[in-house]
Amino acid sequence: MGEFLGDWKRTALCAEFTTDDIGREVTLMGWADTRRDLGGLVFVDLRDRSGIMQVVFDESMFQGDFDKVGSIRSEFVLAVKGKIVERSEDTVNPKLPTGLIEVKVRELKILSKSETPPFEIEDGNKVREELRLKYRYLDLRRPEMQKNLMLRNKIANSARAYLTENGFLDIETPMLQKSTPEGARDYLVPSRIHPGCFYALPQSPQLFKQILMISGYDRYFQITKCFRDEDLRADRQPEFTQIDTEMSFVDADDVMTLHEGLLQRVFKDVLDIDVKLPLKRLSYQEAMNRFGSDKPDTRFGLELKDVSDIVAGSEFKVFSSVVKNGGSVRAINAKGCANILARREIDALVDFVKIYGAKGMAWISIREDGLNSPITKFMTQEEIDGIMERLDGKVGDILFFVGDKNSVVYDSLGALRLKLAEKLDLIEDNTWDLLWITEFPLFEYSEEEKRYVAKHHPFTSPMDEDVDKVTSDPEHARAKAYDIVLNGNEIGGGSIRIHSTELQEKMFEALGFSKEEAWERFGFLLEALKYGTPPHGGLAYGLDRLAMLMTGVESIRDVIAFPKVQNASDLMSKAPDTVDRKQLRELHIKVDEN
Repeated sequence: MGEFLGDWKRTALCAEFTTDDIGREVTLMGWADTRRDLGGLVFVDLRDRSGIMQVVFDESMFQGDFDKVGSIRSEFVLAVKGKIVERSEDTVNPKLPTGLIEVKVRELKILSKSETPPFEIEDGNKVREELRLKYRYLDLRRPEMQKNLMLRNKIANSARAYLTENGFLDIETPMLQKSTPEGARDYLVPSRIHPGCFYALPQSPQLFKQILMISGYDRYFQITKCFRDEDLRADRQPEFTQIDTEMSFVDADDVMTLHEGLLQRVFKDVLDIDVKLPLKRLSYQEAMNRFGSDKPDTRFGLELKDVSDIVAGSEFKVFSSVVKNGGSVRAINAKGCANILARREIDALVDFVKIYGAKGMAWISIREDGLNSPITKFMTQEEIDGIMERLDGKVGDILFFVGDKNSVVYDSLGALRLKLAEKLDLIEDNTWDLLWITEFPLFEYSEEEKRYVAKHHPFTSPMDEDVDKVTSDPEHARAKAYDIVLNGNEIGGGSIRIHSTELQEKMFEALGFSKEEAWERFGFLLEALKYGTPPHGGLAYGLDRLAMLMTGVESIRDVIAFPKVQNASDLMSKAPDTVDRKQLRELHIKVDEN
């Protein structure tokens, strides 16, 4: 059994002491990180979330049974009393903030003992992630993980302070709400009191924050959990955290300008980086045309160029037929790669773009002795000259071409430019590329559902000049929507909302809902819109993804205390799990045993 604290009180965290504290009597508490036994002299690195302090047990000055000191092992929880002293010159540790001092211990309490951990509590270990997540309480002791979560905390506190200073009210919205299936799959919660009825966990606070604007609260924010029952990947979890905001009497410029200030504040507070404002803005169409992505990484070039007009009449039918059928032919100039990429590497890149739907990829290698390409024999000199001029082709370059419907061309070449940037090491470390993407399409066509669906969500307002296109020409209707992108990752998105019942009903009509279906699903919002609704809009950040990027880790699991794995299970707590039959009966649920 461990000892009790009694009247012992911790003076401060281990790494909060400096040479100014030499001679001070202190009480420290933490975990035994490493132990070195030199007989009558035992050194222990005492660790807590702040870092490490070396504590020294000298048998000649220790008050108590020195055998207790000899029993200390890694991860024992200790409390020590002693004096801070200067380390001798030969024991100074420049790698530690506390490397110039140590504590000479007089008294010791072993508060808790530990079994041998299944892995070392240290940074840089090569432990399988499955084992780390099974013993997450041990993994979270590692300084690396604690640093990640403390940085995440700084982001949240910085955002909270900025929003509060700018007149935003922190207001909670319900976790149990009505299912409004239009987007990702809902997590459902059965109701015991209303048999056969279900709550849904919120995919976002969208409808409630809009109602708060109708209620006159003007500026709302919340750091809140959201839930989506969808397939997982490195930057996606079934439950995730948003920094959620909404504002009244604003247009898109107002929202973006305020949030530029928030990002500037967060980067300064957390990383001491000065973000220059205003941030650059690209329309959705410009981003797609230049980078093949609506979340472009613009820290490097390799921009797409449209050569459709040049090859529209070409004898190379792969290109000319694509243009004739309404598609496009676009290309990337991989500058200086003719002498870097071997033929097998080019072939591997051809296979790579097929992952994104391309049937193939043509290429031209520009060499000292002429053009090396399987396609130039089908082209006229005029076409080749036009391509060289459009792409600024020089000796040493390789030109890569994809011809298909626009969506395939964008996806393929957008992925290719990222692949080439990684392969050619084109991105400088510690660079931060923030930009806005604006004027998104209001709708996108779902091949699966054979109808138009909302590009963002059904409550996004169309551009004023595109209101008539909502039902007459949905393919070309643009939205008052905007995303904020960091280093090629979307970290937030928002829009100006519809504040008219009539326009909201028109939007639902364009999405294929009858008036009855729209009122059945979203009636409480449509009803609220009738009672004086201000123009309003907002933006929400993915806190997990922002923390992932700012810490430099590769997965959001490393910035979430207790994440789920690929199959949405928690390896530590064993959730999800079966429940007692009595609980199911109370909920009027029968489980299909098959």
